[in-house]
Amino acid sequence: MSNQDMQAATLGLAPTLPAAAASAHGPIPLDDVPLNAFHVKIAGLTFGAHFTEGFALGTIGYALASLNRQMPLDAFWMGMIGSSALMGIFIGSLVFGWLSDRMGRQKIFLLSFLIITAAAFAQFYVRSPLELCLLRVLIGFGMGGDFAVGHAILAEFSPRKHRGTLLGSFSVVWTIGYVVANVLGMHYADASPDAWRWLLASAGVPALIVLVLRMGTPESPRWLHGKGRTAEAKSIVLKHFGANVILDGGHDEHARSAGGFMRLFKADLIRRTIFNCAFFVCLVIPYFAVYTFLPTILKAIHLNNDSSADFLLNGFLVLGALIGIWLTIKLPRRVFLIGSFAVTCVSLIALSLLPESATLGMIVAFGIFTLTMSAFSNLVGVFPPECFPTEVRACGVGLAIACSRLGSAIGTFLLPLGIVHLGFHITMMALAAVLLIGMVVSIAWAPETKHLTLNEASGA
Repeated sequence: MSNQDMQAATLGLAPTLPAAAASAHGPIPLDDVPLNAFHVKIAGLTFGAHFTEGFALGTIGYALASLNRQMPLDAFWMGMIGSSALMGIFIGSLVFGWLSDRMGRQKIFLLSFLIITAAAFAQFYVRSPLELCLLRVLIGFGMGGDFAVGHAILAEFSPRKHRGTLLGSFSVVWTIGYVVANVLGMHYADASPDAWRWLLASAGVPALIVLVLRMGTPESPRWLHGKGRTAEAKSIVLKHFGANVILDGGHDEHARSAGGFMRLFKADLIRRTIFNCAFFVCLVIPYFAVYTFLPTILKAIHLNNDSSADFLLNGFLVLGALIGIWLTIKLPRRVFLIGSFAVTCVSLIALSLLPESATLGMIVAFGIFTLTMSAFSNLVGVFPPECFPTEVRACGVGLAIACSRLGSAIGTFLLPLGIVHLGFHITMMALAAVLLIGMVVSIAWAPETKHLTLNEASGA
């Protein structure tokens, strides 16, 4: 038994089928292959990336508070630094999404984390808000590439039965990374005048680990097949899944057609393109605006001096993400998405209408918002890869991510300004309006992709 099959047996998964044994079985489409150790490896590499990305984005809130005492920042620079990584993700997801559909998934899978690792460590040496802002943009640039290619490559390797769970788990691991960064920030951001440097640069450690482990990752056989490199695709399928596994249950009619962003706006895909961009934007604007400046939000609801409330909300983020995986398995995609938009919208409306004296009510409303927002954030890793065909999957995912990060960068930049000039309650009402728009768009255009193969889910 191979090391890979021993690992699979230990995990209770199906081992890969050797060529000799495969002849005893009928052909198995790649969409229906049993979960095996190779799936676990690919999932681990993408999950490690999302932990790093959540950690890198999570450090900034507490680092800014410490940095502000060494390099005083006005509301403009607070907003710029807080949103800089999101601006980088906007650019990176477009550029690397496009390159990934042309050059392949594997090259971008490595390059994105080389950029993240170098920029994360370089944060230790910044001497001005501008330098930090530019490095955060560079980190975001690498993250954008990884978001686009990571979602695509895991979707293209994953079996249909487990795809929702694996793709939805991105959010859980991202949230764990984000919460770990928050906990470190709470304990060490004020440990010394330069603690913020160590806090920001610490994101380079998991980034370096992920970079090293990704070396040797194979190319996506679906991408190779779409480029006419069938022999290479079959070789990868044979090595990792067995001789009796075939790429598709049927032929993808778009497999050899031209890709690129223009393809996303043709008649068969334009509605899905608009839906994925719109729902993603409406989900992440409140998420990043609120949690990038969590200490500011807690101060507004009079919890800034209560560390137990901070721990509780971080616990809700993790719990919500875990519940989200279960709901992704149990509920239709549309029901989960639309219902969650409704709950989070009502929660923020309540938060905006409650008087400042109603501390308990504000805590409950914010807790419900946190739990639900974390749960249905899982769907940002599920819907986009399932909605686009292979030749433009990375472009489609990249475009949705780019639009979402542009929106969230704007929201993150405006949130501290909004609280200063408009007040907490009006700012929360504005974020509730964004969630309401997301719910309406989802009711009108969200497809149901739960039980479809990757080719069927890519259809019009």
